[in-house]
Amino acid sequence: MIPKNNQKTILKLLAGHIPTANPTLHYSNPFELLVAVMLSAQCTDRRVNIITARLFTQYRTPRDFAALEQKNLAEEIRDCGLYRNKSRHIIETSRILLDKFGGLVPHNLEDLESLPGVGRKTANVVLSVAFGIPAFPVDTHIFRVTRRLGLSNGKNPLLVEQDLTRLIPPSELGIWHHRLIHFGRSTCTARKPDCDNCVVRLYCPSRISL
Repeated sequence: MIPKNNQKTILKLLAGHIPTANPTLHYSNPFELLVAVMLSAQCTDRRVNIITARLFTQYRTPRDFAALEQKNLAEEIRDCGLYRNKSRHIIETSRILLDKFGGLVPHNLEDLESLPGVGRKTANVVLSVAFGIPAFPVDTHIFRVTRRLGLSNGKNPLLVEQDLTRLIPPSELGIWHHRLIHFGRSTCTARKPDCDNCVVRLYCPSRISL
């Protein structure tokens, strides 16, 4: 990792460059967000929003999804990756929510991670976005960007999460999650990062050119 003063400078520059950043998935309640995030694995948010725009007009609650046959839900979401597994997990999760949690999405990490198809990243997104609980989900963009910038040298998402939660105040974790994703999509892209026009290029240890 780079020196802490440089890390703070990078965060300050990014905050000025991207003052606001919001979730890009469309949802109207915690359950819809949970379903949308489950669908987003290996699928773009844009594609998920297309799917949920038609899906949530027919099925809105855990009870609606729990009553579905897997093959029918799989057909509804087949234009997103891993649709067979996702359809099974969404139905199973909906039934567990009804049986164990009164049809409500739990708001703690342990209970969320106990749901089929819900890993730490998905659970942290729900905690942060739906409930405003301090959490820092690490997706592929954040994993790539934070390591490139020297904000973390964690070799897995959990270690990156731990580094960033030590660096960023709890009250700002939510905005930083979305800010870093935005930066990873717009500037620090996977294949061809725009280093020449990057606001933090002078402090980035991975810059390609100046």
